[in-house]
Amino acid sequence: MTYFVSGAAGHLGRAVIHHLTHTLHIVPQEIVAGTRDPAKLADLAANGVQVRKADFDDEAGLVKALDDVEHFLIISTDALDRPGRRLEQHQRAVKAAEKAGVTHIVYTSMPRPETSAVLFAPDHLGTEKAIAASKIANQTLLRNNWYFENILHSMPHAVASGSHYSAAGNGKIAHIGRDDLALAAATALVKGHGKQTYTLSGAKQYTTAQIAELVSKVAGKPINVVEVPVEGLIQGMVGAGIPEPVAKVFASFDTNTAQGGLEGDASDFKKLTGKDPHNFEDWLQGNRAAFTAAA
Repeated sequence: MTYFVSGAAGHLGRAVIHHLTHTLHIVPQEIVAGTRDPAKLADLAANGVQVRKADFDDEAGLVKALDDVEHFLIISTDALDRPGRRLEQHQRAVKAAEKAGVTHIVYTSMPRPETSAVLFAPDHLGTEKAIAASKIANQTLLRNNWYFENILHSMPHAVASGSHYSAAGNGKIAHIGRDDLALAAATALVKGHGKQTYTLSGAKQYTTAQIAELVSKVAGKPINVVEVPVEGLIQGMVGAGIPEPVAKVFASFDTNTAQGGLEGDASDFKKLTGKDPHNFEDWLQGNRAAFTAAA
């Protein structure tokens, strides 16, 4: 068996490889780490992992990189510089997998991409459709909920300022840890067969106000959640220096949350891995320094 992990230089990719070797006991020689810059993975190569150049903008190169690979994990790329580019990359990767004779493809998608208000949801839905239309027999879709780690982009600032602006209303998010998602991806890569879809969420779901309250307790400083309309949220971000197209994407997260697009439970995670996901409140305590430093 040969297991290919794309985006292997990223946080999720490295964590997947860690779980393949340390949790599932796959020998390093059976793992291929794909990256645009192999020099970044010299440490993995030194431990026996095969490192291959893999550029999702180069279909011929991908076919070559996927030579002799049976199981292929596509970690969604971060190519959001123009609408549709990421979908093009993913479609190219699926075509390359077909040409290379890959028998199992795993893809990191998002919850409910067919109805999501998130502006890049069409990238995920389009990729799912490309996989479904392919001749690859075994297909595993991992609809990953938002990471615990995502709140590190906004909540430390909220701690520092004392305010968090939100258009999410009473919508809830069932955050899950990135390491748990890495475990799920590694497990799916090794044990997946047939056509399966898993929506991977944490055991608990919280409103923005509840998240702010939990962070406030950890940081030791109150956070006031200020409800604003989506348009006001966009204007505020633009005023803070965020480019308007990017601000609109961020604001769409709140719209999706308000519509219930990130609600969920841990049933699929436990079905896939046989384990319970880590607790959000424990994660907050473990990352206390990130929040107290901003207080």
